[in-house]
This record gives sequence, structure tokens and C-alpha cells, in this order.
Amino acid sequence: MANQYFVFKPMPKIGTQFTIENQSVAHHIFNVMRVKTGDELRLVFDDAQLGLAEVVNSDNQTVKLIDKVEDYTELPVNVTLAVGFPKGDKLDFIVEKSTELGASSIWSAPFHWSVAKWDSKKLTKKQEKLEKIALGAAEQSQRLLVPTVKLFEKLSDLTEKFTDFDHVLIAYEESAKSGEHFTFIQTLEKLKSNQNILVLFGPEGGISQEEIESFEKLGAIKIGLGPRIMRAETAPLYVLSAVSAYLELQKNS
Repeated sequence: MANQYFVFKPMPKIGTQFTIENQSVAHHIFNVMRVKTGDELRLVFDDAQLGLAEVVNSDNQTVKLIDKVEDYTELPVNVTLAVGFPKGDKLDFIVEKSTELGASSIWSAPFHWSVAKWDSKKLTKKQEKLEKIALGAAEQSQRLLVPTVKLFEKLSDLTEKFTDFDHVLIAYEESAKSGEHFTFIQTLEKLKSNQNILVLFGPEGGISQEEIESFEKLGAIKIGLGPRIMRAETAPLYVLSAVSAYLELQKNS
């Protein structure tokens, strides 16, 4: 199967020849991947439209759209993950793997027990890096959308977004320890196509009681994720896998 790339432009009519104008995309296709004249590419256009194109001239980076592809690979609901700033490069891992598993957005903010401390300058640089990771992972996994990556300077900037979602869930370690295991499944059962879900995850130290109370006052609901205690970088992947298994695999079986 042909490799897939995002070209960040409207889809033209079939048969149209055009130049890949985005220099970063063109460099990756023709210089890094060394695509040649006559090769075929799967190109993702605006509005998650997918087309099959043939390279007409690799020297001037011209391609021709030869067919529209009907291959929808997105989750039936929009899942945003919000993670307390983790240590080291764990956020790189979370963004890459969450993109592969279908997240629509990946957010991060400073929680009370976050060890990582990033100023605005470092946040900007980190976000740029994460956006590149998300783009690469979206291409590799043949997504039709690149997840939005957002790093917040303050936790309150994140909680202000709660009203944008149909469901806000808190993956809470203490709920798992107490044996709570119904709420997540009950939420999955209620989900309707294209609804927006936000799931909150603490950093390595977890989520403080004060934060839990603040989230709950804003309408968030605590959920347990089974009997095993997962690392900060593992729990988001568990949630996305469960959403996919329930909404894509079980309902299509």
C-alpha cells in the first residue's frame, strides 16, 4: 500500500495535476522518502478527504490526483486526553501512541504533583516538537486527522474547557483501588457518534484530593480502570484501546 501524507489543502478534482506546496511535506516526501516519478501516494486533504495520487514529476514535486479513496479510519467519537505534566520525554511517547490509537486531541497541564516545570518559552518549543510527533504518527497509522496538541501554562486554563465536552472523566487511581469498575463502561454505553469526551490523567504522583474536588464541581466523573495500577503514560493508552474495542470492534462484530 502507498504511503500516506497530509498535504494541508482542499482536494482538487480527479485528474488535476498540482504541486505539493507545503515545503515541510514536500521535503519529507521527495527528499527523505525519496519518492520517484510514477510512484503512487495516498494524500490526506482538508476535511479528512483521502485521495490516491501519482507522482508526475519528482523534480518539481508535481502529482496528479487519480482517485478518491473511501477509507475512514477515525474513532466514531472525539476523545481528548488531558495529562498532568509528566517527567522527561514521557509526553512524547503519550502523543505518539495516543495518535496511533485515535485520540482527537492531546492536552497537558501542570497538576499539583507534577514534577516537570516548564515556562512559556519551553512550552512553545515542546509543543512544536509534539506537533511534529503527532503528524508523523498520524501518517504512519493512516489517520485522516492530525490530533491537536495543546500545552497549558495553568491547570485553570484547561478546566475552563470542560463545558466544550459531552462527558468529562477522571481516571482516578483511588477509584481503581476501591474496585470501582462500572462507570467507564456505563459511559461507553451512553456514547453517541461524534460526541466529545475529555479524560483526565494525573502525572506520576497522581491527582490530589483538591484537584479531584475541583474537577467534580465542574461536572467531571471519576472512573476506575481495572484492578492494576498503571503508569502515567500507560493509562491514556488503556482508555483509547477500550474505546476502540467497545465502539469499533464489539459493535461491528
